[in-house]
Amino acid sequence: MKNSGLIELPIKGGLFTWSNRRKDDDAITERIDKILISSEWSLAYPKVIGILEAAVASDHNLILLQIEGLKKKRRRAFKFESRWLLEEECHSNVREVWERRQNCPGHLKLNRKLISTKDKLKKWSGKKYGKSRKSIEEIK
Repeated sequence: MKNSGLIELPIKGGLFTWSNRRKDDDAITERIDKILISSEWSLAYPKVIGILEAAVASDHNLILLQIEGLKKKRRRAFKFESRWLLEEECHSNVREVWERRQNCPGHLKLNRKLISTKDKLKKWSGKKYGKSRKSIEEIK
């Protein structure tokens, strides 16, 4: 580790990362999993920490790498435009999605259809109107 120039990132949330899942005198716990970073990386991301999560389906605890201060790109929220109702293409796009068979469990079908409808309308609207949000009066 020292020869490669890597440093260990501190991990918050516990003292060990592995357990043999036994109790009392037979219990063994070790800190065998680590996060190693270069000094360049630590300078580029100074607010990074490791967070130890509980082991659920494994004998190893999950380690999450959390980078604070990064700004996420937010997608513009989907907004249904009332002007679309004036277009037959809008109706046919919605009809097409809702008549399509969904290969998923029943409790997910509504969610899948809503997401598919949103995606279809966004694509259609982008082709028809471009990325601008002009009012109906401006289009006519």
